[in-house]
Amino acid sequence: MSIEWTEQTGVTLLVILGCALAASCARLPPAPSYGIIQAPSPSFDERLPNYVIIHQTSDRSAEEALATLTNPERKVSSHYLIGRDGTIYQLVAENKRAWHAGVSYWGGDTDVNSASIGIELDNDGQEPFAEDEIGRLLDLLRGLKERYRIPRANFLGHGDVAPGRKVDPSSRFPWDRLALAGFGLWCHRPLAEVRAFDDVKLGLQLLGYDVADLTAALMAFRRHFLGSDSAAAPDDQDRDMLNCLVRQRAS
Repeated sequence: MSIEWTEQTGVTLLVILGCALAASCARLPPAPSYGIIQAPSPSFDERLPNYVIIHQTSDRSAEEALATLTNPERKVSSHYLIGRDGTIYQLVAENKRAWHAGVSYWGGDTDVNSASIGIELDNDGQEPFAEDEIGRLLDLLRGLKERYRIPRANFLGHGDVAPGRKVDPSSRFPWDRLALAGFGLWCHRPLAEVRAFDDVKLGLQLLGYDVADLTAALMAFRRHFLGSDSAAAPDDQDRDMLNCLVRQRAS
């Protein structure tokens, strides 16, 4: 069945997608414990996972990150931390609400902590992500997707849900590799020339971004999907990529 893509079509999709992706998932068996070091953090509440939010620690080592994430005075945590060497630490149980996203927004959801699994990656923000680390991340994501039936479009970065406030993971993060494995959206060039809309703000909103600060949202989008930290005015590359991603999200 073909669909005539117009800006009105896009607005309708925003409503439909928001409802579909916010649906609760049935509880499934607990996470496997093999090969994971338990490092309990006291900072958590109850929550239901429907998103995965990926972070980078911006520390020099996993040990530094652990000291922060398990310090009750810092009031910050994540469900998992993955070291550069591929070691996985579980800090908060998956059925608990970790404090990792902070003030955040995605597709109308303003309490991302209550609906997400937070994963910290041992990375200083300037270096490439280690191969062992990414390999173990993919293993972990497979289990999370299976256990909670998390929609493909709901594998996101901290910078996506907190544009302007957070910029992690960096533009070096291999989102294309994750998408190839089924975690997140991705469009390969060359992109289709037919556009449903030209309004970049609308496209960002349809994808899920908070567009209150349009420049921040655009920069977060570029960091994730174009591997760029540019703050330049919107251009046709942005428009074409947004059109492709919105179509993919709706399929």
